[in-house]
Amino acid sequence: MKSLGRITPLTPGLFNADPRKVARALLGKLLIRKTARGILAGRVVETEAYLGEGDAAAHAVAGKTARNFVLFGPPGHAYVYFIYGNHFCLNVSCLPDGVPGCVLFRALEPVTGIEKMAKARGIEVPRDGDLGSNDLKKITSGPGRMAEALGITRDRDNGKSMVSARSDLQLVDDGYRVRRVMVTPRIGIAKAVEQPLRYFIAESPFVSGPRR
Repeated sequence: MKSLGRITPLTPGLFNADPRKVARALLGKLLIRKTARGILAGRVVETEAYLGEGDAAAHAVAGKTARNFVLFGPPGHAYVYFIYGNHFCLNVSCLPDGVPGCVLFRALEPVTGIEKMAKARGIEVPRDGDLGSNDLKKITSGPGRMAEALGITRDRDNGKSMVSARSDLQLVDDGYRVRRVMVTPRIGIAKAVEQPLRYFIAESPFVSGPRR
């Protein structure tokens, strides 16, 4: 298992900003899940920004509800929803308390706890632990896959701080620097499809969707 180097928790202030800015800033950061059996971690390689009540594709467009209240709360908290009747999606709240906005995590590059994440996804791990590139991509490439790999559910994680050192679901910085960011329209939605609000690391093979 690859061990994490020196990591620094992200601060709430980073999330107290326009989701477009946050979506870019999160590329290259690590999303970690702390478990009794060790840490699971993946590098953020693909995100999408959702702009709140003025964004037709955002869950906040209809106003504050029991489902989306986290979006209207303080920045830096997990917003988890269930979609298509079969998987969860993880977002993090942005903007000041009372103003809705979020960033959706679309894909990670597996970094630590890879075998455990693969097993959570139902991917068979060879005895030598050497997963092929196709299997590595299947672990956390796509919102539903990464949620399953990290055991993210609405009951377990919705509303959880992602910037607290006490949280078992946390965003941290290990000093990695992104060389080039690509921007495209968001994918997998039916409204506001033309807006260029999807961000990904250009050279990453773990991006979940088209590169153009």
